[in-house]
Amino acid sequence: MDFIVELPESRGNTVILTVIDRFSKMGHYVPLRKLPSAAELVPIFVSNVVRLHGIPLGIVSDRGTQFVSRFWKGFCKSVGIDLSFSSAYHPQTNGAAERANQNIEKYLRCFISERQDNWSDLIPWAEYALNSAVSEATGRSPFFTVYGFDPPVLPATFPDTAIPALDEHLVSLKETWGRVKRALEDSSVTQKIKADRHRRPAPVYQVGDRVWLSSRNIKLLVPSMKLAPRYIGPYKVLRRINRSPMLWLCPPISRYTMCFT
Repeated sequence: MDFIVELPESRGNTVILTVIDRFSKMGHYVPLRKLPSAAELVPIFVSNVVRLHGIPLGIVSDRGTQFVSRFWKGFCKSVGIDLSFSSAYHPQTNGAAERANQNIEKYLRCFISERQDNWSDLIPWAEYALNSAVSEATGRSPFFTVYGFDPPVLPATFPDTAIPALDEHLVSLKETWGRVKRALEDSSVTQKIKADRHRRPAPVYQVGDRVWLSSRNIKLLVPSMKLAPRYIGPYKVLRRINRSPMLWLCPPISRYTMCFT
């Protein structure tokens, strides 16, 4: 879960709540008038998520005020939802929502009016398009993963309705759908190429190895961090806590128990 904030006002809305299912990659995008409080978030969550899919087993979010409040934590604990929070220096923990935010913003940039006041009207079509696109992770569209079939697409041609305004709207709708589909396909390819440029195999450490720890995000007791050492240690690996592979190089403090010698 995440929020997109500080958007231009559209039908009184300035915020989008983003909710992504980690398994199917299905997303829901909810326009909101303002950033809700924890008490306001609960009925919004129930109406747009629980009503459609039931109570989730867990939720991953950042450490926004709403998500770390006692009210939200108490609600989730009462209904059996396990909460996980992304760390300040590792937003990839909530990567699904971060990528969804990027996709919805790309969609809005492509089709929003010059005054940028119609994005609320585009949200339902954006959600339909994103949930109909094939996910690179699953090989299926989120819609297919959840319901077992692909959603119907717009027909190639529309019959003449003899209503000029309706005919014009249907043609515009078809053109928009085609542009969205092409944009999403191009965006998926581009994101994969860019991401692969920075990926490399994570180091493998064994018990007894000595490692250096980056001091970038550690507050050392020194007068100036500019002159502080970039790495501290070496630390000796005592035992391995988590054996699942990591995709990004980062200080291994979350995977290993170390002692300074």
